[in-house]
This record gives sequence, C-alpha cells and structure tokens, in this order.
Amino acid sequence: MTAVKSVIDRRWGVFTLLAIAQFVVILDISVVNIALPSMQAPLGFTQDGLQWVVDAYMLTFGGFLLLGGRAADLFGRKRIFLLGLTLFGLASFACGFADTSGQLVAARAAQGLGGALMSPAALSLVVVTFPEERERNRAMALWGAVAAAGGAAGVVLGGVLTDAFGWEWVFWINVPLTLGGALVGVRLLTEAERSGNARHFDLLGAISVTAGLSALIYGFVRIGEHGWDGRAGVALAAAAVLLVVFVVTELNVPEPVVDFSIFRVRGLSAANVIMLMFSAGAVAMTFFVTIYVQRVLDYGPIAAGLCFLPIAVGQVITSQVVVGRLMGKLHIFTILVIGLGLTAVSFLWFAQLSTDGSFLRSILGPGLLLAVGSGFAFTALVVSSVSGVDPERSGIAGGMINMSQQIGGALGLAILASVANWRSDRIADGPVDDSALTAGFRLGFLVAAAMIIVGALIGWLATRTRPAAQSAPAARVIETAVDEQHASGAAS
Repeated sequence: MTAVKSVIDRRWGVFTLLAIAQFVVILDISVVNIALPSMQAPLGFTQDGLQWVVDAYMLTFGGFLLLGGRAADLFGRKRIFLLGLTLFGLASFACGFADTSGQLVAARAAQGLGGALMSPAALSLVVVTFPEERERNRAMALWGAVAAAGGAAGVVLGGVLTDAFGWEWVFWINVPLTLGGALVGVRLLTEAERSGNARHFDLLGAISVTAGLSALIYGFVRIGEHGWDGRAGVALAAAAVLLVVFVVTELNVPEPVVDFSIFRVRGLSAANVIMLMFSAGAVAMTFFVTIYVQRVLDYGPIAAGLCFLPIAVGQVITSQVVVGRLMGKLHIFTILVIGLGLTAVSFLWFAQLSTDGSFLRSILGPGLLLAVGSGFAFTALVVSSVSGVDPERSGIAGGMINMSQQIGGALGLAILASVANWRSDRIADGPVDDSALTAGFRLGFLVAAAMIIVGALIGWLATRTRPAAQSAPAARVIETAVDEQHASGAAS
C-alpha cells in the first residue's frame, strides 16, 4: 500500500511540474501586454515596433511547435522538455536585461523557441504518466484549467509586476520557476522507452514547415501593422511554397514530421480546426480589452490587470470543478459546443462596449460568461486533441494542438486588429479618438463571435457524424479511441 501511494504521489508531483511549465508558457503570451507602454521609451521602441515584443514570441512558438513535438517523440520527452525549460528560463533572464529593442525582441524569440520545445513534450508526458483513463481525464481537466487561466492571469500579473517593480519583472518571474523546475525535473521525470531503434529525422519536412508557418505568421502580422505591402506579399507567397513543399515531403518520406494518417482521428482533426478559431478570438479579446480599459476608461496598470482576475478565477473553477464532473456524463463534443456557444455570446456582449462604460457595466458580465465558456471549450479541446492518438505519437499531437493555439492567436490578433483599425479609421475625421477606437473594438468582437459560431457548428457536426464507437461519454473517449487505433493498425 505504501508503494502504491508513493507511485500516485510521484505521478501528481510530475503533473505539478508539467502544469507549472505550461502555465508559464501560456502566461508569457499575455503577461507583457500591460508592460508594453513602460518599456517603450527605455528601450527605444517605435509604436509599430512595440507589437513585436508579443509577435516575436508567438512567431517562434507557433513556427517551431511541430518540430518540438516530433523531437520529443524521437529523442525523448524528458530530454526535450528539460532542454526547452532551460532555454525558456535563460531567455527570460536575458529579456529583463535587454538594453535595446532589438535585444528584447531577439530574447523573446528565444523564449518562443524554448516554449515550442517544452509545451508538446509536457502534454505528451501527461498522457504517458496517466495511462488509466479516469486519472488521465482528471489530469486533463486540471491541464485545461491551468492553460485556460494562463492567458487571463498573465494580464493580472503583468499589471501588478509592472506597477510595483518595473517591466523587467514580467520576465524575471519566470526564471526561478523554469530553471528551478529543470533541476527538479532531472530527478523527478523518467524517460519512457521508445519502440524500435530508428531515429530518422525528416530534416526537409522540419525546415519547410517551420519556415512556412513562421512566414505565414509574419505575413499576417505585417498586414495587421502596416496593411498590405511588398513584405507581406513576399512572406505569404513564401509560406504557400514552403507549406506545399512540406506536404509533398511528408507524403514521400518514411519517417515524416507529421504522419497525415493521424488526421483520420476525427477528434484530433476537429479539435485543431476549432482551436484556431477559438484562440483567434481569445487573444484578440485580451488585446482589445487591455487597450480599452487603459485608453478609454483610463485605468492604471494594476487596475487594468485586475479587470481580468474574475476571468482567470472563473476559468480555473469551471475547468476543474464543473467540467471535471461533467466529463463522466456528457460527450466531449457536447461539452465543447456548450463552451463555444457561451464564448460566442460573451463576445456579442463585449461588442456593446461604449465610451461611457465601466468595469461593472462593460467588462464583468461578459468576462464571467467568457470564463465559463472558455473553461468548457479549452478543456474539451485539449482532451479531444489526444483522444485516439497512439502514445508513440502523443508528442506530435500535443505539438499540433499547441501550434493551432499559437497560430490561431497570432493570425486572429493580426486579422481582428486590422478589422478594428479599419473601422476606427473610417469613423475618425482625424486622429483616432475614444469613440472611433471603441467602435473598432465592437466590430472586432462581432467578427470574433462569428468565428466562434463557425467553430461550434464544426463541433456539432463532429458530434453528429462520428461513428458509434466514438460516441462514448467523454470519460471513456480516450480509452475507446486508443483501442480503435491499435485495432486499425493490426488490421492493416
């Protein structure tokens, strides 16, 4: 009995380490938003260049995620996780000591690379640490809570740290968590045995998908900041060519970065498409509300950050308490559709922003509804993304869902910000005032709501059309789908 208790305690110790690492990765997408004005003058950023503090991180994170997931499967989850965690910590240290805008952007790019190595390996380690389906679903509910709360909590923490200690601390807060976590992980984590001895690495596929996704993100970010120009056109054209090269390569090599047969798992395919749309709206919401409360409502950094506290707390409670209980009773895509529906309604509510608004009238109500909706949706998406995937490919599955989240966020911010700026410029006679700015945000939220509704329809269709064997309640989805995957492999 003592030995069994020790194993259980160790598993949850491993999970705690992995969850902290994932929280830090998601946190760093949003933690810098409120600190941006404070670092602009000291580091010599232009107004347009300031956005690259966010974009550099998302570009390398989204661009290298598939490579990180494949590396975890081939070279060991523990090894790649610890490498990514260490790189992330060192890059965070460098961010705080940056003296110029170029140094900070470069360090943020290195942070993104560390996250791209760490995040898919962490999700894969969660999957193999909890082979029993009830424990795994409990872990996934917690994982969803941590990831969903990371974005909102980042804005809260960013405001507090910036106002109390300075912008450098939004980066330095990561250092003890990541480097200390790496030291703990050396002893706590174990490396699972991999089947076979082959370690062939599809170099052309890895380079083409990484460069292609990076060019795609850069192109849309460029359009969002400067409109359509030559650089944006070249980047998008290069992305199209590189991604075609990637697809052709993957269909013709024995050990591809992505085995396209993985998309036969409907849960994984639907989850990745929906995650693109969900993340697009979620990241844009954080960006819009952050600017709205500071420019229109004239809140300071701490007050602006605390506006997101109800969202962060609500996401954790919903993901862990509510969704954790419903997963044994409802289909996973039913949970997803409920979450997306509530999220769409919250964006429609946010679309009522006004220049004479307040926290109670304009932020709290839709924010709480968003907390519930995103808690449902994010947890369901994470579970669906690894359901039915062979454990040997769980690293690439984790990389794909994280890639969808980052690419969706980067593209969504670029597209929705462009929509909002277009609306603001059309209304303003001269410089954009509060009224024009708010009108732009309203249109941005309406477009975001439409995207979420499309995602809900995809989830509903997946629920209606998946085979009977995949219609089990969420608590049995993982076990059933994994058995089907093994059976189909044996049949072939």
